[in-house]
Amino acid sequence: MPKRAIVGGMTDNQPEHQTPISNAPRHVVWWSAGAASTVTAMLVLREHPDALLVYTDPGGEHKDNARFRDDVEKHLGVKVIVLRSEKYVDHWDVFEKTRFLVGPGGARCTIELKKRLRQQFERPDDIQYFGYHSGERGRIDGFRAANPEVDLRTPLIDHHLFKPDCLGIVERAGLELPITYRQGFRNANCIGCPHGGMGYWNMIRKHYPDAFDRMAVQERELDNAVCRPGGIPVWLDELDPDRGEMYDEPETECSLLCVSAPVDITAKTDNQPTSKQPQT
Repeated sequence: MPKRAIVGGMTDNQPEHQTPISNAPRHVVWWSAGAASTVTAMLVLREHPDALLVYTDPGGEHKDNARFRDDVEKHLGVKVIVLRSEKYVDHWDVFEKTRFLVGPGGARCTIELKKRLRQQFERPDDIQYFGYHSGERGRIDGFRAANPEVDLRTPLIDHHLFKPDCLGIVERAGLELPITYRQGFRNANCIGCPHGGMGYWNMIRKHYPDAFDRMAVQERELDNAVCRPGGIPVWLDELDPDRGEMYDEPETECSLLCVSAPVDITAKTDNQPTSKQPQT
């Protein structure tokens, strides 16, 4: 079982990660316990077997994400470097200590639990790979504008892969996605993400009522509604259970690219059992 190195926090009694000294740029894959970043890792490791898989663990994700991380490590034969904040336990801790949820510039928890850890880890000459898929080209422009120093690579876009393709590739590789996907969520983010819309929060109400109630109280205390359709605040304690567009089933359909493009990136899974189908 590969050991996970930790940066930014003392967990699992592991020392801070030390990367071997080299004059060559590092190939860094930012893995996030999801389908897109996992397929990105598959593609990059095919070309760069020494690539580093790095995960910024925000502390508030479902515990099944750790199971998925272990499965990915075993499947790919590499360890995932885990970065954790020394200052904050999870996203709820960020809300409490900073007294801020989300605004036009985004959520404070993203900055504290993701961006700062990435900036502490990265080197100026790193080649960095992110799991942006072909449906997220607009997000890339925003990321590049906000992070001009990053040498950004997007293998999924290079291979014309969309999110449904990634979901299919991961399942066909014999990897069971985190439980939040199977519950109908579009990703494996923290339980109670302030970026979520009305449909997302109604799904949280259904599967994680304690998190829903906690955020409903939190946003009133901070006078900051997380749902603002059209700029109009909709408070969770007033949210109609029928509002929103989050579906009850995961996005599992697959295009032809899912079948044709990744043939050799799943070659290592010939002896793997077939993935379980999503449960609804």
